[in-house]
Amino acid sequence: MKELIEYIAKALVDNPEQVQVSEVVGDQTSVLELKVAKEDLGKVIGKQGRSARAMRTILSAASTKLKKRTVLEIIE
Repeated sequence: MKELIEYIAKALVDNPEQVQVSEVVGDQTSVLELKVAKEDLGKVIGKQGRSARAMRTILSAASTKLKKRTVLEIIE
C-alpha cells in the first residue's frame, strides 16, 4: 500500500524526492501519512480534492482486496 501511494504521489508532484509516506499500523486499521513539499500540496490534493479522493478510492479498493482497512492522511 505504501509503495502504491508513493508511486502515485511522485507522478503528481514537481519535487518527487521530497515525497515521504509513513505507515502507522494499528489493530484493525493502517494509516498512511503522505508528506510532500509545501508547493506541491495543491497538486496532490487537486481541484476540490479530486486527486486526493481518487487516491483514497484506489487505496480503499486495493486494501479491500487484501481484507484490510487503510486510511490516507495528507500532512501539511
